[in-house]
Amino acid sequence: MAAPEVHHLFHHPIADHSFSSDRQTLAVAKDNNIELYSKAGNQFTLKDELKGHDKTVTGVDIAPHSGMIVTCSQDRNAYVWEPSPTGWKPTLVLLRINRAATFVRWSPSEKKFAVGSGARIIAVCYFEEENDWWVSKHLKKPIRSTITTLAWHPNSVLLAAGSTDSHARVFSGFIKGVDDRPEASVWGERLPFNTVCGEYLNDSAGWVHAVSFSPSGDALAFAAHDSSITVVYPSGPEQPPRAMINITTQNLPFTSLIWNGEAEILAAGYDCEPYRFRGGEQGWELVGSVEGKRGAGAAVQEESARNMFRQMDLRGKAKDDTQLTTTHQNTINTIRIYSGSPAAVQQFTTSGVDGRVVIWNA
Repeated sequence: MAAPEVHHLFHHPIADHSFSSDRQTLAVAKDNNIELYSKAGNQFTLKDELKGHDKTVTGVDIAPHSGMIVTCSQDRNAYVWEPSPTGWKPTLVLLRINRAATFVRWSPSEKKFAVGSGARIIAVCYFEEENDWWVSKHLKKPIRSTITTLAWHPNSVLLAAGSTDSHARVFSGFIKGVDDRPEASVWGERLPFNTVCGEYLNDSAGWVHAVSFSPSGDALAFAAHDSSITVVYPSGPEQPPRAMINITTQNLPFTSLIWNGEAEILAAGYDCEPYRFRGGEQGWELVGSVEGKRGAGAAVQEESARNMFRQMDLRGKAKDDTQLTTTHQNTINTIRIYSGSPAAVQQFTTSGVDGRVVIWNA
């Protein structure tokens, strides 16, 4: 497998990142701002900065077709940034929450977006043509804690959410007049707003860090703080799932995951490298790491015997092991599809606490 393409942008954590559909623009959440990088050859150079939030930005997402950028922050606000001849035009979205906004994603239709929060609320936001502003409707019950992650179903109506009350839930985010009526699926037929289509508890009551629907939308995967990934295959509304498979690992917890077809999941987190899972309704297993430990520390040559004993004498250890043998040198916060589709991922990207964005071959 070809070596990953590493872009060390700065020495600050990247809370979230997103690429434009042509992959020429990269948006990263850095402290209180969003930095926009343009690609020239194999390098990303800073071309613009979106300033509007006055606290840490927690989420950023670029709509693939319209190119609009949505951001959310610990200042309890969200902005929609539209490209214009004079630059990026921000529009404040009234989320009506009294705690930090934690996560944001556009729906596949790009008619609305969802924002998670520490207020035990999910704000589903859509544009009202009559009043020329973005408004929000709240998903509340039965959420009992901070929303940490969100994922849209391919039909742009169903919304999966993970929270610190150890539950992964599937809600209906249907907005009358905005959404087309969805076709019946294993998640339900009639789906008025705030219908709970599924509610799943992690085995060890661990915080849920990541959720994702399979490409067909007929399965849900979520990662929790007990280092497990759970895959749910629902059978129908108000029915127990056909299968609910919990994959326990000896790794550190995973913070983000994506599907690659219906039989593979790519996940990354505190182990600082992406991992591959494969399986189906009969069972899932951890296949192994995507990278072959060719990271920054892999090229360190063996030291001489004298230098080794000097290290042991001065530092109480034989080697200076401040560098990991992985490409990322700290926790990975986000994993995203770079090229291809959820049904067949060709390349994917990761970003993390080390200020790096890495492009991998799937």
